[in-house]
Amino acid sequence: MQSSDRDGMTAEDAFRFYESVRSRLPSAAHPQTFSHAADLGEIAENYDVFVFDAFGVLNVGDTPIAGARARLDALRAAGKTVFVLTNAASLGRQATLAKFARLGFDFAEREIVSSREGARLAFAAVPDKANWGVITTAEDECADFDAPLRGLLDEAKPDFDAVEGIVFLSTARWTEDLQQALEASMLRRPRPLIVGNPDAVAPRESGLSLEPGFFGHRVADRAGAPVAFHGKPFPSVYDLVERALPGGTPAGRVLMLGDTLHTDVLGAAARGWATALVSDHGLFRGLDVERFIEESGIVPDWIIPAI
Repeated sequence: MQSSDRDGMTAEDAFRFYESVRSRLPSAAHPQTFSHAADLGEIAENYDVFVFDAFGVLNVGDTPIAGARARLDALRAAGKTVFVLTNAASLGRQATLAKFARLGFDFAEREIVSSREGARLAFAAVPDKANWGVITTAEDECADFDAPLRGLLDEAKPDFDAVEGIVFLSTARWTEDLQQALEASMLRRPRPLIVGNPDAVAPRESGLSLEPGFFGHRVADRAGAPVAFHGKPFPSVYDLVERALPGGTPAGRVLMLGDTLHTDVLGAAARGWATALVSDHGLFRGLDVERFIEESGIVPDWIIPAI
């Protein structure tokens, strides 16, 4: 499966995949039922802090969603605190800021928390990181990591056996052949794999792309290697947001807005945050989201079509 062929997964497929790896995901308490609102404006007074997913909430691929910037401006004008919590891990902090600026958003550096930061901190805690590799884009030099990473995909034939651990940040150059080679290497000699984007899919203009989480779970299932995920719904990124919250903010006054049940809603609910599933632009666009909520038991506090 070449990278150009990877838009064949449907929302139903993605949902089934997330359910199949449910044992690795956090557990959480959920409300018995959800409420509907026309948009975020109807419920904003109930919360002090708003944490936005990016893909499917603020943008679809490289296209900003209409009205998203205006909503952020209105929240700030009302004295609210906003963050974007993104599982996009292939860009460093400055490049991420520049990306959102190109999309028309004006996030301050302190308002952006990415899964890459969780992966970077996990790598920093590795005792011996002298010979680690990275799977990322051609442009990403990983200068923000505290030790050199061998660019495995920069080599004519990646030698997965030659490294003592791998950081997986992007599927931009990933193929099924490479995945099978990685699984075979990890089966021969299990080593740590740090996945910096736990998403199985991401909504793009042309459909759903497969993301590092999909392939990381495959390595865990097929090779039994120790795989660590950083990003929604896993704890490390929520730790980063909570450290940046205004002092004394109750968890129930924080609202997470995302398009996915198993990442955005589940991860935030595990922290005691309120949740809103955004239905019209992301994973479940055009589908009956209530069916997926009932089947999974992952229940948001709110369903809104867009922010």
